[in-house]
Amino acid sequence: MSLLRQSARLLAKVPYFLHTCFLFTKSDMKTTVVPVSSLAAASAPLSDISRLVHIVFWVWLHVLQFDVSNQTMDPDEDEMNKRDRPLPAKRITLQQALFFRWLLVPICWAYSALYSIETLYASMALVALTVIYDELGAHRMHWAIRNLVNALGFCAFETGATLVAGRDPTTLDGVALWSIAASTGIFFTTIHSQDFKDVDGDRAIGRQTIPIVFGALSRFTVIVPLLLWSVGLSVVWGLDIATCATFVVLGLFVGAQYVVGKSVHEYQVAFYWYNLWLSAAHSLPAYYRIYYA
Repeated sequence: MSLLRQSARLLAKVPYFLHTCFLFTKSDMKTTVVPVSSLAAASAPLSDISRLVHIVFWVWLHVLQFDVSNQTMDPDEDEMNKRDRPLPAKRITLQQALFFRWLLVPICWAYSALYSIETLYASMALVALTVIYDELGAHRMHWAIRNLVNALGFCAFETGATLVAGRDPTTLDGVALWSIAASTGIFFTTIHSQDFKDVDGDRAIGRQTIPIVFGALSRFTVIVPLLLWSVGLSVVWGLDIATCATFVVLGLFVGAQYVVGKSVHEYQVAFYWYNLWLSAAHSLPAYYRIYYA
């Protein structure tokens, strides 16, 4: 009976544990899980619709690995403006989170190895970049270094996810490679769009982000690259006039939200629009495959 009681208690904790995992990753569902999964599905392309579940879970598991690491770095920052996260909400202790952070590393590697050695390499690269960004302090360094490490991290995410999505998890074709390269460039030049809504918290811990360093001028550092990428991707993927115009107008609209934005709420809304544009950009390889490949 004691064994049954222990098993019952353990099972009762499963929903709490899963909810805690979700809260670690909640803010990155729209910023990472959706855009990366959409790029993988469009670029691979999907070998069959069931692979979408594989993609989303692989991406989410690696987002969890990154987020647990990241949220143990500056728990005081989350106490100020992100109190629904597991650490400030007291759902898990810092010691437990640190243990979980390093437990997730072999879990990610073992799961990735089930697909291919190449997928494992992508997972290993992502873990290494997580260590560079968090434990080695790249998140506190010059904004260019921070943007570069972020972009390379997304490159690792997208490489692994695209390998999982495709018919052959050991190789990527030209369309997939071009889409990942373009996405890496997009993240390097626009990832700071997420920093506008976090200026107060970043300033409090001494982080030097583009909105803090350049002030009012930083608003134009989003609209310009968005316009250039919108036009450039339209050419690369051979969009028709109507689709091209829609995509470019969307990019201009999103960039304008950053130019006119003044409050945290307005920048939060702008970031939602940015992620919509990003998901659209990531879906363009599918357009190319349908009409040209």
